[in-house]
Amino acid sequence: MSQLQEKIKALAKDQSQDIIAHRHHLHSNPELSFEEFKTAKYVASELTAIGLQPEEGIAGTGVVAIIEGRNPGKRIVGLRADMDALPILEANDVPYKSTVPGVMHACGHDVHTSSLLGTARILHALREEFEGTIKLVFQPAEEKAPGGASLMIKEGVLENPRPASMVGQHVAPNIPVGKIGFREGMYMASTDELYLTVKGKGGHAAAPHQLVDPVLMASHIIVALQQIISRNRNPANPSVLSFGRFIADGVTNVIPNEVTIQGTWRCMDEEWREDGLRRMKKMAESIAEGMGGSCEFEIVKGYPFLKNHPELTRRTRTAAVGYMGAENVIDLDLWMAGEDFAFYSQVVDSCFYRLGTRNEARGIISGVHTPTFDIDESALEISTGLMSWLAISELNA
Repeated sequence: MSQLQEKIKALAKDQSQDIIAHRHHLHSNPELSFEEFKTAKYVASELTAIGLQPEEGIAGTGVVAIIEGRNPGKRIVGLRADMDALPILEANDVPYKSTVPGVMHACGHDVHTSSLLGTARILHALREEFEGTIKLVFQPAEEKAPGGASLMIKEGVLENPRPASMVGQHVAPNIPVGKIGFREGMYMASTDELYLTVKGKGGHAAAPHQLVDPVLMASHIIVALQQIISRNRNPANPSVLSFGRFIADGVTNVIPNEVTIQGTWRCMDEEWREDGLRRMKKMAESIAEGMGGSCEFEIVKGYPFLKNHPELTRRTRTAAVGYMGAENVIDLDLWMAGEDFAFYSQVVDSCFYRLGTRNEARGIISGVHTPTFDIDESALEISTGLMSWLAISELNA
């Protein structure tokens, strides 16, 4: 295996500039969720150029390709990359800056896609040196509900052939380049959106006795809903309830007829997720009714929580230590952000790890979903070689 590892590292180094070029092309030409038509065509053409036969159009713009080694039915491993960008105006001054106003690869999906293209090239070149099958999944719409992963699963991406496990990676601007991170078990949160409309009777603020004040009702609701966290949740079960939008469109002396509120509900347990939503809806409606008004409580279901299969993650971490050295593999904390890779983790054994991209000396420190996000591109050589090694290691599990 050590000889094979050295071959992988050599191939990753040899093609590193090509992978950077892929990343620059994708970064300059970002497309929003469910609109990745040019990106999908680019991915498919690159896969075809190395000798694969990609299947296009899954969930609209998804692309899937198969790499068969010797004895292809022995074991099947899936590798996933997401392709969509965000509605953000890029502020970086770089040669590969986005050419699409207001659209930017600010979450590293250009990194994920170009990395998997590089991994595909390495694995295809070494297909006679491993047994089993690699399934490459280039996925649309990670950033937008219901999530491209859920739609690809519905359209059969985990069948014919069915992977025994799925592996994915995500850039980590808080981790120095050259290091990667793993966490067993629960890792990322479910994400549901909450939309409340609190209705009452508005009017002159100097005559509150003649009104049914929706601002007061909405304020009581927001405060009371935090009781769901403090008194109904098991303290050992991480949860977050946050409201980021509260619109009471009156003025100093006019109380409006209604107030709109938007928030997010995140947790790490599917049963508690549903129980918490039920409790919130009932509480909000009851408070409004008790104060003489009403509350429309709309829930937009997002992604489930992401769980890294313990045994698979331990195997993958061990393989990563063998490839990168123990000093470069770190443990991750819980992260209450959401990621639609979680849909795969609810169906097959899955491992989602983080790729360090930070370089403080070069000023590459911005977080994801910001207009100045960028990466140290030396991470691309690491990401392509490492994922190739992890895939082959898992085939041998």
